[in-house]
Amino acid sequence: MQRRNRLSRSRDFDAVYRHGRSVSTRFLTLYWFQRDEAVGDPRLGFAVPKAVGNAVIRNRIKRQLREIVRVKLEGQPPTNDYVLVVRQGLPEAAEANGHGWLEERVDEVLGKTTATA
Repeated sequence: MQRRNRLSRSRDFDAVYRHGRSVSTRFLTLYWFQRDEAVGDPRLGFAVPKAVGNAVIRNRIKRQLREIVRVKLEGQPPTNDYVLVVRQGLPEAAEANGHGWLEERVDEVLGKTTATA
């Protein structure tokens, strides 16, 4: 995932949280917001709270999710911003069940966005 496709500023995250929609599953919450200008590609940010684990664990789960979501966002509208929030228990479950299981959890939360749209 290229840097220009990432949300990094606090005000961008705030806009998605305040004005966007959300769906939740047991381990993930996805917020999305359609911005006015078309920057090019959908932008994505990750929120992994400290309650999930230490910095090593948080960064590992972000790397894994970034790789999974990179492919999945190609078909999404280019004007959308997304924030994927990791909930407690996901890193342990992902380590126990493997990469395929984590990919299914991402598919599950992305599938809910199309159902609510």
